[in-house]
Amino acid sequence: MVSLLEVADLVVEYHARRTPVRAVDSVSFTVDEGETVAIVGESGSGKSTTALAVLGLLPRSARVTRGRVGFAGTELTTLAPRRRRALRGREIALIPQDPGTSLNPVQRIGTQVAEALSLSGSAGRRTVRARAVELLAEAGLPDPEIQARRYPAQLSGGMRQRALIAIAIAGRPRLIVADEPTSALDVTVQRRILDHIGKLIQATGTGLVLITHDLGVAAERADRLLVMRDGAIVERGTPGEVLTDPRDPYTKALIEAAPSLADAPRRQVELTTRPGGASGDPFGAGPDTTPVRDGDLVRVEGLVKEFPLPGSGVFRAVDDVSFGVPTGRTFGLVGESGSGKSTIARLVLSLAAPTAGRVLLGGKDITRARGAELRAVRRRVQIVHQNPFASLDPRRTVEQIVADPLASYGLGTRSQRRRRAAELTDLVALPSAALRRRPGELSGGQRQRVAIARALVLNPELVVCDEPVSALDVSIQAQILDLLAAVQAELGVSYLFISHDLAVVRHFADYVGVLHRGRLVETGPTARIFADAGHTYTRELLAAIPGRH
Repeated sequence: MVSLLEVADLVVEYHARRTPVRAVDSVSFTVDEGETVAIVGESGSGKSTTALAVLGLLPRSARVTRGRVGFAGTELTTLAPRRRRALRGREIALIPQDPGTSLNPVQRIGTQVAEALSLSGSAGRRTVRARAVELLAEAGLPDPEIQARRYPAQLSGGMRQRALIAIAIAGRPRLIVADEPTSALDVTVQRRILDHIGKLIQATGTGLVLITHDLGVAAERADRLLVMRDGAIVERGTPGEVLTDPRDPYTKALIEAAPSLADAPRRQVELTTRPGGASGDPFGAGPDTTPVRDGDLVRVEGLVKEFPLPGSGVFRAVDDVSFGVPTGRTFGLVGESGSGKSTIARLVLSLAAPTAGRVLLGGKDITRARGAELRAVRRRVQIVHQNPFASLDPRRTVEQIVADPLASYGLGTRSQRRRRAAELTDLVALPSAALRRRPGELSGGQRQRVAIARALVLNPELVVCDEPVSALDVSIQAQILDLLAAVQAELGVSYLFISHDLAVVRHFADYVGVLHRGRLVETGPTARIFADAGHTYTRELLAAIPGRH
């Protein structure tokens, strides 16, 4: 019996430099009709290059130098480009990772689905519009007639991903390649998207190649797993075989690093005394710092934030929220996109004013802080953003980026600031050579370490971590979480840790608050919330953690 997809001894090399770089090294696997094969591994492991080779979408700098890719008995690597293009969409389809960049921002969703139908020849001119709406419904988009008339920017991330699924299934393909289709989505939306893809596969017998760095997702959804490292497959088998009896050390490390597969949360760090700046230390705590003893460093009381709607009325993004961030501890704030997490972060950071309620830092109300008082608050409260590449100036060196807050506050001499930047890069485990590099020369994990160093350079009392590891591979993610924990143990800093991933929060936070539609529906110690969640929405979030079952 011929497999739907047969990849044999595939080698792909990049020739951008004098010495070719082998990105895929002797990779072989098959996919049968109705089967899901997951390829897992870190960034740079070769999984996406393998997918692009199957699709015939390799960049000009890359080429297949050995091996074959067979689809339903047809050899693809030697197929004429025109015939290969004819297969894409009709026989082989792609669900890309980022719907924000994969959809045309100036075309309505229905128009883009209709275009895919026209190109695949799956619908005539008279029926194409109606069929596009039907496809959006099949992809699980609510109110498809309304959504078809909207632009991508008017849809949520989950809705845009469903639109991409509709485009992918427009030609009724026999094989779908899904490249990280849910990595940027909330766990509940991720579950619904993957459930829907699974139902489509069962109904049509379509084969699926699932590319992901999330071992929990792969284990829960795939019939077979392939683990890639440095361009080669280092382990293969059923999810049960790979998870219960991994042979390769790299696979074992991936399993240990995956928070959704962890048996227990990280060790709870005992509170240390926060080191104050020594006398004459230009980098010590600011002069207006309120001494904080036992209890909460930050208190949020009755916080409300409303936004005006077009015409009349208001949208209440944050609705009477109260919680505390204990000194030297981590409070995890979880919830889906649109739940109010980032709005609360902006209110705590004094980047926006609440409609009602107040924020206390060290027992002092900072809600209406202005001028010099606000500047002092900003020194005590720092942020680590989700995307380090977007939050770091690409024109400046790491040393300049880390030292910039010191220069902004006029702290220390130039040589002192340079020494301080070197101390902080060492603290976050970056090599000294990184000080002379720019963000574009660093990996994603290294860039996030730079962002953490910059946040810590002013010796803040609170760091707001806004989805700091959601865009990172699980092993890099584990390294960053361990780094944050070590910094907390050494410096006594408090974290407000914002995430849509409950598995990560379980691994890292001491206390958890669950947000739903702007309201805090449950809060308490992490161990209690995970062992005995009291609210239906919290239980839904817990059930959606991939790999939990």
